[in-house]
Amino acid sequence: MSTYICAIDQGTTSTRAMIFDHDGRPVATGQMEHRQIFPEAGWVEHDPMEIWSNTREVIGQALGQANITRHDIAAVGITNQRETAIVWDRRTGQPIYNAIVWQDTRTQDIIDQVAGEDGPSRFRAQTGLPLATYFSASKIAWILDNVEGAREAAEAGHLLFGTPDTWVLWNLTGGVDGGVHVTDVTNASRTLLCDIGTMSWDDTLLEAFSIPRSMLPEIRSSSEVYGHVHSSGLLREVPVAGILGDQQAATFGQAAFDAGESKNTYGTGNFLIVNTGTTRVSSDNGLLTTPAYQLEGGPLVYALEGSIAVTGSLIQWLRDNLGIISDAAEVEALAESVPDSGGAHIVPAFSGLFAPYWRSDARGVIVGLTRFITKAHLARAALEATAFQSREVLDAVNEDFGHPLTELKVDGGMTQNDLLMQFQADILGIPVVRPMVAETTALGAAYVAGLAVGYWGGLDELREKWSEQARFEPQMSSEERESRLATWKKAVTKSFDWVD
Repeated sequence: MSTYICAIDQGTTSTRAMIFDHDGRPVATGQMEHRQIFPEAGWVEHDPMEIWSNTREVIGQALGQANITRHDIAAVGITNQRETAIVWDRRTGQPIYNAIVWQDTRTQDIIDQVAGEDGPSRFRAQTGLPLATYFSASKIAWILDNVEGAREAAEAGHLLFGTPDTWVLWNLTGGVDGGVHVTDVTNASRTLLCDIGTMSWDDTLLEAFSIPRSMLPEIRSSSEVYGHVHSSGLLREVPVAGILGDQQAATFGQAAFDAGESKNTYGTGNFLIVNTGTTRVSSDNGLLTTPAYQLEGGPLVYALEGSIAVTGSLIQWLRDNLGIISDAAEVEALAESVPDSGGAHIVPAFSGLFAPYWRSDARGVIVGLTRFITKAHLARAALEATAFQSREVLDAVNEDFGHPLTELKVDGGMTQNDLLMQFQADILGIPVVRPMVAETTALGAAYVAGLAVGYWGGLDELREKWSEQARFEPQMSSEERESRLATWKKAVTKSFDWVD
């Protein structure tokens, strides 16, 4: 048997290839950032060709670092930024426009038109989602309506759509030379075009957004062999055997396989997912109903998800836009130099507010400023904003699911910030648990790929590999916690009604 699994993690700010051993431990990583393109206010784009070029490069980096070849790799798994829309010409392999990123808000007019008198919940019964610019459908429609010749080419069957998993898979397996055009249940469910009861593309939704069915990839399970890497690739002939959207991958990597198990990922944004088993739970509190995973031949497993648009990207904003820090890693020491935020709050509604509010009219605000406030207080307020937003989503989960969480498993880059993790435990009032392998997104992709080819024997074997690295117990009094939360909620209301 081959010794390792390769996971490709195509994220919002970078692309990574990680090599994992049979114990689920990372042995090598290749990583490259890609450009964040902001053509206008509210527009966020990526260059798909840059992403594909980086994907090939990081595979080489990881193989070189591990000093192994394709013969040592049993399978490849893919995980990706969800909802980001790429449209390309199947004849040339060239995108007809930049990828429109999940954070992009340019399509609000399309959303309003589709919502009509029924409002954002018009298709929630089929999709589990509100109508919002966050999801893929309106981005595809915008490209078809605004790129010259696009709609005609789409109607003629020449154009393909995919979220980044599909784009990477299609190119890995040959592109114009027989590339496989497939996505998995988790990514399909985030397009606003899929009925999550039948897990099929829905004609009513396609008609509402005027999107030809011929553009869409085939929907498959999260763990099966979709194809093999093309002969031109470093991993040629290796099976590509797993796909999960990034947040579902992190959930899988945390071994949250059963109903009631959960995780919160701290990345560009924050995403709290609670597994609800084979039961599809509808939310009354602004959460999304979404597939968690589906193994080949197995049932569809559902989850509730609370999506927060801006957390880690707020730290990038402090660095890149304000120059408060020169490196993201500096934020903890700067924030720790003051005992609190001095009464300042940052509500980072850069693209509106996601769960539990879903307010597209909101925009970011900084409130509570006095002459006393320094950059250290703003650094602390930025970290606290992440924790406060996660608390509001956890409250919504507890309300919808009916089984209050007693601890929170966390993962992602920001979880290495002990100050943030302690404040998160304080403001939640429950323990926060950090795993030994914090980069669980790539691990989840490795797991589903390994399961598909028999590298791992089943979920019980994977459960045994999870281990705790650190536990943060709440230290704040309940009185202070409630007071701090009330002030935060007041700050959030100041971001409302900014966009007419």
